[in-house]
Amino acid sequence: MQITGIHFNYYQVCKRKLWLFANGINMEQTSDLVYDGKLIHEKSYPQRSERYEEVELDGIKIDYYDARNKVIHEIKRSDKVEPAHEWQVKYYIYVLERNGIDGVTGILEYPALRQTTKVNLTDTDRHKIKEIEEKIAQLISSDDCPPVINAKICKSCSYYDFCYVKEENL
Repeated sequence: MQITGIHFNYYQVCKRKLWLFANGINMEQTSDLVYDGKLIHEKSYPQRSERYEEVELDGIKIDYYDARNKVIHEIKRSDKVEPAHEWQVKYYIYVLERNGIDGVTGILEYPALRQTTKVNLTDTDRHKIKEIEEKIAQLISSDDCPPVINAKICKSCSYYDFCYVKEENL
């Protein structure tokens, strides 16, 4: 299985969510928060699709890539899981480098918050990405689903109902 930016993001947030997603259990289409995020993505910068390219390469999909300036633009709804967002963009940069495109940087954009964060990839990050890729591959190929993490973020997760459903004894 090819590792994607979403895998990298989910790995940072919740191993269970990553395992479920990678094993074909997708709850994103039923989430109001995911839908809201898509609307923000589409409506915040309508001119972007005319100026920047969409890039699909080695399992990643970058919605907005400024090829002239070598800048990835990643739009997010909220900064609640900003480290996961940063690692997703770092992984995009890493994949581009692996394919011979050097000097790429990233910008995380939070239109609702009117904030941006620059993202760069260091040698330490490159080493960590290789380790994380191995861990992701092991995790998603496992027969065992990781346990519920019982974190604050769970309440806004699209998998919440799946993880916290109570079975009735008949």
